[in-house]
Amino acid sequence: MTVFSKIVLFTRRHPIIRGMLSYAVLWPTSCIIQQSIAGKRWNNYDWHQVARFGLYGSFFIGPTLYGWVRISTILWPTITVKTAITKAVVEQLTYGPAALVSFYFGMSMLNNKTIDEGIQEIRMKFWPTYKVGVCVWPVLQTFNFLVIKERNRVPFVSMCSLVWGCFLSYMDKVSHDVEEQRIHQSNSSVLLSN
Repeated sequence: MTVFSKIVLFTRRHPIIRGMLSYAVLWPTSCIIQQSIAGKRWNNYDWHQVARFGLYGSFFIGPTLYGWVRISTILWPTITVKTAITKAVVEQLTYGPAALVSFYFGMSMLNNKTIDEGIQEIRMKFWPTYKVGVCVWPVLQTFNFLVIKERNRVPFVSMCSLVWGCFLSYMDKVSHDVEEQRIHQSNSSVLLSN
């Protein structure tokens, strides 16, 4: 048995690991894609942000999404169009908001921000992000719950998350750019006053 076969067998027995591995690769990749679109290259990527995305995706999104998929399967065990839509809507009203709040607060903490700054980050970015998500995720999740086998649902969502992660990386970066501008302006005004 090859090493790859052993890994596949292990992740089939432990599907939570499959989701964690998917997010450990795809979320940092989405961060790199977003930075590349923004004009950065290998020598000036924000590797700390890439690492934060990997940590957050692997250790938070992978396990919590796995938990949500398991709970939704227990609550709605049959696979019909109606149950798939119900799961997608319930997810958008429960897991989606909790995941966004956790993302913005968690990334703030990983950026060494204060709790107040983390709360401010949520206040500033939650609604704009949620409005975009509500247009995308119910459709993807209805397809996921209707067509994809349960053991592959978290990896499917993680593949969809590649694009979503690019968007979140952009949204996460927005506050850093604003903060850098504020510091630059503050330093400029100090220099001018001297």
